[in-house]
Amino acid sequence: MKDSRKTRSAGPLTYRGDAIPATTTDQRLLESRGPADWVHTDPWRVLRIQSEFVEGFGLLSEVGHAVSVFGSARSKPGTPHYELSQEIGGKLATSGYTVITGGGPGLMEAANRGAQEAGGTSIGLGIELPFEQSLNDHIDIGVTFRYFFVRKTMFVKYSQAFVVLPGGFGTMDELFEAITLVQTGKVTRFPVVLVGSRFWKGLRDWIRDSLLEEGTISPDDPDLMHLTDDADEVVDIIRKSHVDLARREFEAGRVADEAADLQAAERASDS
Repeated sequence: MKDSRKTRSAGPLTYRGDAIPATTTDQRLLESRGPADWVHTDPWRVLRIQSEFVEGFGLLSEVGHAVSVFGSARSKPGTPHYELSQEIGGKLATSGYTVITGGGPGLMEAANRGAQEAGGTSIGLGIELPFEQSLNDHIDIGVTFRYFFVRKTMFVKYSQAFVVLPGGFGTMDELFEAITLVQTGKVTRFPVVLVGSRFWKGLRDWIRDSLLEEGTISPDDPDLMHLTDDADEVVDIIRKSHVDLARREFEAGRVADEAADLQAAERASDS
C-alpha cells in the first residue's frame, strides 16, 4: 500500500510526515550565519558538499552523450507541452542521447517518460525543496541533491546540450546560466534549444530590443539560442552543432600538427 504521507528527499536521506525538517539544507546554509560557534562548524559543511560532488560524478561519469531537458513542473499530462516534451525525450533517446532532467513532475517527467519508453537511459537529478517532491516514476537512475550549485554543475558537466521548454523561475535560471557559460566560452559544445516559439517570443524580442539595443550584449549573442516547435528539429539542431564542433576541432588539430611539422623542419634546417 502506497504511503500517503508527505515526503521529502535530501541527498541520500528520505523524510516523511512529521520527520520532515522545517528548512532545507540550502536554506540553512544561505539564510544566516547564526551563532559564533558556526565559525567552527561551517567548514565541516564542505565535506557534505564534497560528498555531493563525489556522488554526482560517480553516478554520471559513464552516461555518454546526454542532453538535459528543462521545463515546468506544473504542466499536466495530456497538455500540448507535456506531449511535446515526451516526444522530444523519445527522439533524443532513439538518436543515442541519454536524457537528463530535474527529476520532477510536469515536463521533466514527460521527457523522462519519452526516453524510457523509447528504450533510452532516463536520468533525474532532484533537489531538496521546502515542499514535498520526489523523483518521478520514469527514471532509471536518480539522485536528490541538497545544494543547487552542485546540481547545476552536474547538468552542465554531463550534458552536451540543453533543451528548454516553457517553465518558471527555475527553468529561466538554468537557461541563463547555460547562455552565460556559452557566451563567456566556459563551455564550447553546448547548443541551447528553446522549444515553444509562442512562449519564448516575448523573451527573444526583449533580448533583441532591450539588451542588444542598449549594447549590453554582443550582436551575435541572441543567436546563441535556437528556437523551434518541432521535436525532429530539436534533434537536428543538436546533431548539427556537435558535427560542426567536431569538424572545427579536427581542423584546429590539423593546423596545430602542420605548425609543429613546420617548426621541426625549421629546427632541422638550422642545425
